[in-house]
Amino acid sequence: MNLYNNLLPARAISPIADSSDNTVLVSEILDTQGFEEVLLLILIGSLADAAATFTVLIESGDDSGLSDNVAVDDAFLQVDEANVSFDEADDNTVRRIGIVPPERYLRATITPAGNAGVAFFCACWLSGKARHAPVTAQAT
Repeated sequence: MNLYNNLLPARAISPIADSSDNTVLVSEILDTQGFEEVLLLILIGSLADAAATFTVLIESGDDSGLSDNVAVDDAFLQVDEANVSFDEADDNTVRRIGIVPPERYLRATITPAGNAGVAFFCACWLSGKARHAPVTAQAT
């Protein structure tokens, strides 16, 4: 099977037009049912503030609203969150973190610190290793 029939993209964080403050950004909750692995892609554009840092956290739970959320243990991550967190030196790059979901639902949180400039980025989920292919659901 090809990639198209085995992967399902979904919106995580919509493109940010102007995040010139330290507002925490929380992704859409991803339902991982039917998939063995998930990739979170963070597409980074221009980061204007020389002091800004952006910390990534991946959480999971079995409740669809994630009322039972817990931070995903590093044993379920293919790289730890520190390696996908970013700062002003990371203009025009892509970060990725692979996740073997320990529970059914996932979300990502990106927490800015020291950000007084404009930061452009977005994120998307890519669910893979479909248990039943081809994947026919439309991207969300």
